[in-house]
Amino acid sequence: MKDIGEKLKEARESIGVSVEEVAEDLKVRPSQIENIEAGNSDAFKDVFNLKYLIRDYSKYLGLNKEDLVDEFNEYLFDVTSRISLSDIKKAKKERNQAKRIKSPYTIDKKKFPIFKVTIILIIIILVSLIVFLIYSLHDTGDGDFKEGSVITERR
Repeated sequence: MKDIGEKLKEARESIGVSVEEVAEDLKVRPSQIENIEAGNSDAFKDVFNLKYLIRDYSKYLGLNKEDLVDEFNEYLFDVTSRISLSDIKKAKKERNQAKRIKSPYTIDKKKFPIFKVTIILIIIILVSLIVFLIYSLHDTGDGDFKEGSVITERR
């Protein structure tokens, strides 16, 4: 990574452009340009952003962007191929554990549909009971007339 940074710095200085001018034209912070030129890849959270910044920076300086991106890819491969299998397994385990941590304020999605179904069933039962009670109170059922009702005959 240091080689890439040195190439970019030499090209920038040879055309007489300041770090601030580059940062302004590429719409990045000057510290990002300085970190690239110093070969400090640890200052970047995302290697893909770093890769695209190197590509854009080299294009801006008139360098062959494909060559520098290829060189960065080789650097990245060298760095990642040194990671041991046990470190990869450990990182994967930590990542999986981080996913399992739940806030006490979140709803457990597995239990939520059962809760909904239970509430809906209770509402249906209550509505049915109310309808039955109203119907049974208004239904005389035995054919008797209530006191004060008017009887009309058909002829």
